[in-house]
Parts: sequence; structure tokens; C-alpha cells
Amino acid sequence: MARDPEATRTRILDAAETEFATFGIAGARVDRIAENASANKAMIYKYFGSKDELFDAVFARTAVSFVDAAAFDGADLPGYAGRAFDLFVRFPNTLRLANWYQLERPEGSNAAVRASNKDKLDKIAAAQEAGLVTTAYSPLELLTVVRGISMSWSFHTPELAALRQPSQTRRREIVIESVRRLTQP
Repeated sequence: MARDPEATRTRILDAAETEFATFGIAGARVDRIAENASANKAMIYKYFGSKDELFDAVFARTAVSFVDAAAFDGADLPGYAGRAFDLFVRFPNTLRLANWYQLERPEGSNAAVRASNKDKLDKIAAAQEAGLVTTAYSPLELLTVVRGISMSWSFHTPELAALRQPSQTRRREIVIESVRRLTQP
């Protein structure tokens, strides 16, 4: 059977995404990643160098996929919030990885994330200058709150999550309407 290095790399990234989303960087085990990827530890170190570098590769892949799928538009922050809400529901590992990243990488060393954030802030500023978005808040304040609202339904305490919640459709409507009200000029 011929070896397929790209397929092996993808299996490792997929298994590592699940492992890191569940346990974070410190709690993740390379042995489990190798076993779940049907690969050996040597291949993980060959492709990624270290467990930390593997996390960085997983996080970068996930962040890039999220940014591409959410299609940010600084003039349509309610639409962005709705798309982000959909992605957090559909891909819960994205939010879990972002939480672990914030907890275990507080210095924020990911260049792709920095560039993406700068691009979003610039687009919000341009929309504000065009009179399409409120100027009551800075671009950073708006982006922070819009992101928070879009992921808010994913951050329930167990006690709130146990209560009867509105349907997913209604939760999405609440996210979009909240952001619309917040951002209208």
C-alpha cells in the first residue's frame, strides 16, 4: 500500500483538533492523537515538530476556515454575527479551540489572527466613516461585542443550559437583531 503523506497529515490534524478541543494544550496527549489518527508519534513530530507547534497548526487551520466561512463585512455586522453563530453551532470545536488559545496563549502570538483582526477593524472603521455603522463605539469595542453576542448562546452555565431555550432559529434571530440594534447609525 502506497503511503499518502498529505492524508496522514490531515488525519493527524483532525485527531489533534478533537484532542485539543477536549483537553487544551497542556492536557492533550500525543499518544492519543497518534492512535486516533492511525499514525505514529514519530510522524507527528516529523510533520509538526512539537505538541505546541501541532496546536498552532490546528488553531491556524480552524481560524482560517472560520474567517473564510464567516465572510466578514464591516458594513453588515448583523449578517456577520448570524454567520458566526451558525459556525459556532455547526463546529463547536472552533469555539473550544479559541477558548484554549486564549487561556494557554494569552500573548496572542498567531500572526494570521492578528492580521484578520486588523482587517476587521479597518473594515469597521471604513463603514463608520461611510455612515453605515454607529460611531458610538470604537471599531475594537464593536468587534468585541459583536463577537461576544455571536457566541453568547454557546457560553451558558450548566444551570442555564438546562432550562428550556428558544429554538436555534430564534437564538439566531436574537443574535442578529441585537447586533443590528447595537450597530445602527
